Amino acid sequence: MIVGILTGLFVSAFTSATLLPGTSEAVLVGILAGGNVPTMLAVLVATIGNTLGSCVNWGIGAFAERLSHHKRFKIDPAKLERYSRWYRKWGVWSLLASWMPIIGDPLTVVAGLARTPLALFSAIVFVAKGVRYLIVAGLFSLVT
Repeated sequence: MIVGILTGLFVSAFTSATLLPGTSEAVLVGILAGGNVPTMLAVLVATIGNTLGSCVNWGIGAFAERLSHHKRFKIDPAKLERYSRWYRKWGVWSLLASWMPIIGDPLTVVAGLARTPLALFSAIVFVAKGVRYLIVAGLFSLVT
């Protein structure tokens, strides 16, 4: 039972980190409310799933030139320039904002475009995503 719950959380967190819409925070809170999964295990699974989803975005960025001819990977030049300026200004540390709605996912794509080393990218994104899930879990525990 726990494996199925954690698998669902992983999938939700993974897809939430890609350019697809998702609600991993709500899924995490729902799982915590059920009380069947240890909090830190749920936070870890969500963090790993979300980080791996961001790695997909990094890969899209890294291979953007090869994918640019494909109709599903059209990149809005104005948005790309805006996120690229942000990334150039703040460098890899801008990835600490990768947890944020709206700007986080595009930043992870730009990191791939900028050829940020995957190990460095993954470490920073893991910390950012993990802190976000820890805050969500902490706020849930305060409310309940």
